[in-house]
Parts: sequence; structure tokens; C-alpha cells
Amino acid sequence: MPISDCEVRDPRIRRTRQLLQGALRNLMESKSLDEISVQDITDAATVNRATFYDHYTDKFALLEAMIAGGFHHLLAERNVGFDGTCPSAASAIILATCDYLVQSQSGGDCTKQRAFDPLIDAAIVAAIRRTILKGVENQPLQNPALTPEIVATAASWAIYGAAKQWFQTPDRPPATEIVGPILGMVVPILSETARPPVSEPAVHQASELASQ
Repeated sequence: MPISDCEVRDPRIRRTRQLLQGALRNLMESKSLDEISVQDITDAATVNRATFYDHYTDKFALLEAMIAGGFHHLLAERNVGFDGTCPSAASAIILATCDYLVQSQSGGDCTKQRAFDPLIDAAIVAAIRRTILKGVENQPLQNPALTPEIVATAASWAIYGAAKQWFQTPDRPPATEIVGPILGMVVPILSETARPPVSEPAVHQASELASQ
């Protein structure tokens, strides 16, 4: 896939990818990913195999694009962005991650996809990393040994790991209540950009805003 789906401007390309992703999403409601073939996907999407391979290398690349697209769509609906100037702005990304985990597990037989949890995890982390990297890639770093990619990767895994553990916790608290604690762990990572560290009151204020 030459460029990310969220950067595609050609409406024909966007439509084809939406058809393929929608087909895979529907198929995964009743089948495990290992039971789904590329032919199944193209039949459901009413496109040919050559068209599929024009856009994706295999069904796993399609899965990653489908998950990333769903997450970025959720961020776009909430007008969530991260420009690197305020690490506490990551609170909205944390809340969106929690909400996406809940939404993505609400339909179909999720037990059929358990074997592919690592792929799904990596796809969500990649989507979070992409959002964060856009904000930090042009910011100077306090530690010259670090790179924007390292900061974005560390922050995205921290966010997703904490959010997933919250999701798997029995009788978990509302997502709005966990945003602040997760943000408190993530802010030191994002504060590696050469800007003043975010104060604890600012962290609490950001988590309150995210809950509104």
C-alpha cells in the first residue's frame, strides 16, 4: 500500500478500499480471519483479485488498514489531533482508544479472532503512533539520543497497553475515570520534546476536559 488510507484523496481509491474493508469487517462477524480468503473478500466486495492486490499485499495488510481507518475515523469525528505543543492533549487520544476498544468488541463473535489479537493490537498501536508522531516529528527533543519515532512509539504502546488492561479488567471503571491516571504515565514520555513539563494540575484538567 503506497500511502496510508487516511492520506488518500482520490475518491475512486477511497471507495475501493472502503468496499474491501467493509467486506472484511462483515466476514469477521461470522468467521475467523484464518477462515477468510482473499477470494472471499473480493467476492463480498464485488471487486476482482487484481484490484485487491493493487491496494493491499494480503488480508493482514487489509486488516491493519481496516482497524487504523476505524480508529482515525473515531478521532476525526471528535476533532482530535495532537500537535506536540501540549502533551496533556493526549488525553483525548487515550479516551478514544478506550472507546474504540469497547466499540470494536461489541459486535460479532470476538472469540473467533483471539488468535489474531497480536495483529489487531499492533494495528491499533500503529494508528495511535501515527497520530502522535504527526505532533512530535518536528519538535526538538531534550535528549539527543532519542528520535520522534522513539517517543511516539513509546507513548503509543503505553497508551494502548494501559487502555487494554483497563478494558480487560472486571468491573472496570468508566473510561473517563482512567484517562487521568494513564495520562499521568504518558506525559513524561511526551515531555521529552523540548518544552516545559506539564504540571499535575494541568494533567487533571485535561482529563476532565476529555470526559466532557
